[in-house]
Amino acid sequence: MYAIIESCGKQYKVTEGDVVFFEKLDTEEGKKVTFDKVVLVSNEGKIEVGAPYVKGVKVEGKVVSHGKGKKIIVYKYKAKKNYRRTQGHRQPYTKVEITTIKTASAKKAKETVEA
Repeated sequence: MYAIIESCGKQYKVTEGDVVFFEKLDTEEGKKVTFDKVVLVSNEGKIEVGAPYVKGVKVEGKVVSHGKGKKIIVYKYKAKKNYRRTQGHRQPYTKVEITTIKTASAKKAKETVEA
């Protein structure tokens, strides 16, 4: 089972147990994160595509850590004008472990088992 979720202006393909690096999220380490914007869900060959999002599906994860990516060098240069500027950048990220993918059909199946 996998899902494609939308977060931070990007789309990510996730499965249960994956560790994904998102752009910085405002959540403390060890807390749960819920992603409601699920674009596509594939469950045992059955594919549900949202328009724009699939209803009743949520992806939950746990924030593992926060950090910064590798440094990149931004270098500006203009020929014959003696103009040179160097600047570094490190993109902050949040490391999230995907714990569960909850679908609406899984909820219904769980309720029937309990009854």
